[in-house]
Amino acid sequence: MKLSRLLKHLLLPGWWVQRVFARDDLVAIRKAVTACEKSHRGELRFVVEGPLPVSVLWRAMSPRTRAADLFSALRIWDTEENSGILIYVQLVDRKVEILADRGIAARVAQAEWDAVCRAMEANFRRGEWRNGALQAVTRAGELLTSHFPAGPNNPNELPDQPLMF
Repeated sequence: MKLSRLLKHLLLPGWWVQRVFARDDLVAIRKAVTACEKSHRGELRFVVEGPLPVSVLWRAMSPRTRAADLFSALRIWDTEENSGILIYVQLVDRKVEILADRGIAARVAQAEWDAVCRAMEANFRRGEWRNGALQAVTRAGELLTSHFPAGPNNPNELPDQPLMF
């Protein structure tokens, strides 16, 4: 465990997340997720996390591993076609991870998701939080539409509302 990482997470207040992503931003992200899910059979979850819990810091968990934990805890894997996607934003570490369930991972290479992550991080470095998030949702929707297009049966299996921790 790096002391500098520990201090950053412990010293930042939890409400800081709401200063980065305001209520209007979350509404826009929810609407973007809802709209894009009409064109494909994937299920997107957008999660923003500020300071990590001490238990996560103590185990020196990487943002990717934390994303995997949340993927499981939020049951994103629990869709009929294994079509869940997690867009995870770790604000304090300034990292973005996208995890795809096995149904999607079989069709979309991780390198494509990583490119979406890096573009999002570039927007965030410029302070364009909302724009970066909306572009990521749009690009994820495009990838899913090309590999997992909507069919006659397209239920909404996961909530579209972004989560903030």
